Amino acid sequence: MANHKSSLKRIRQTKKRTLHNRYYAKTMRNAVRKLRAMTDKEEAVKLYPSVQKMLDKLAKTNIIHKNKASNLKSSLAKHINKLG
Repeated sequence: MANHKSSLKRIRQTKKRTLHNRYYAKTMRNAVRKLRAMTDKEEAVKLYPSVQKMLDKLAKTNIIHKNKASNLKSSLAKHINKLG
């Protein structure tokens, strides 16, 4: 167990931050899954900007890596272009 006040506080902060990051990462994964499962091009085109925005925000706040966000965006764009 930690002995210093500062280390106890860091533990509390880390738990809270981890929970926050996990929530947004899971939300992003579900949105990506939902978009990949779509077969209708019009619906996918409507949903894509919001997913793209979410990926950019998570990359900006270092919840996911910027290259991962780029790779996901490009693969989703390819998927949407294949539809139709």
